[in-house]
Amino acid sequence: MKSRIPVVLLACGSFNPITNMHLRLFEVARDHLHQTGMYRVIGGVISPVNDNYKKKDLVAAHHRVAMVRLALQMSDWIRVDTWESEQAQWMETVKVLRHHHSELLRSLPQEEGVDPDKAVSPVPAAVPELKFLCGADVLKTFQTPNLWKDEHIQEIVEKFGLVCVGRAGHDPKGYIMGSPILQRYQHNIHLVREPVQNEISATYIRSALRQGQSVKYLLPDSVIAYIKNHNLYSRDSSQKGNGTRNSEGKTRQGGPATSPPSSS
Repeated sequence: MKSRIPVVLLACGSFNPITNMHLRLFEVARDHLHQTGMYRVIGGVISPVNDNYKKKDLVAAHHRVAMVRLALQMSDWIRVDTWESEQAQWMETVKVLRHHHSELLRSLPQEEGVDPDKAVSPVPAAVPELKFLCGADVLKTFQTPNLWKDEHIQEIVEKFGLVCVGRAGHDPKGYIMGSPILQRYQHNIHLVREPVQNEISATYIRSALRQGQSVKYLLPDSVIAYIKNHNLYSRDSSQKGNGTRNSEGKTRQGGPATSPPSSS
């Protein structure tokens, strides 16, 4: 494994709330990359979207970050990052990738024995790749007119690469064949099959919570307890505002706050 290319997986989205399916995405993506014999996944990052995305029923970022942090108590390799959610404005996905790539390079240990007085900068011993983890539904949005800038799609697939987990009702191979950009860089797109079809939808979960229905086993118990303690997603909280954004999400060029499957 040491000779393989190190990889960090980055998932962007609403996580409103985070579900067991979101966590599962990381696991199946890591298994797939390991099975290629080329990669060694060294970490995963979840980046909840900024409140200024203004998606309907979007709970305030501090709640969504707190729920992700609770959900990740059971993981020893995935972490939540607050940079995107703490910015003054909504950030395009490619900018989030650029930020995390820069942070990844900055955190690398430098080679030993380099003379600090020399003008040449030390070179990291191994440069990990940052790959964008998403679901097939996100891959499909690349085809939506005026939703993503072509240059942003190209930068994502050319510079970073995609790990796309399949989802029922979607044809990721067809999406790639239907896009000249995705076709050109398909060697950098990893299509992952999820053997256990899991269609947990955050939209459904919010609806169930508003109706007082059980969501046990769909979310980590710690997240369910947090939702209850802070009265999130209930009918009363929706009427009172409860730190949610009630305006409809808007189409923005350059890419949406892209969500993994069911992170709506």
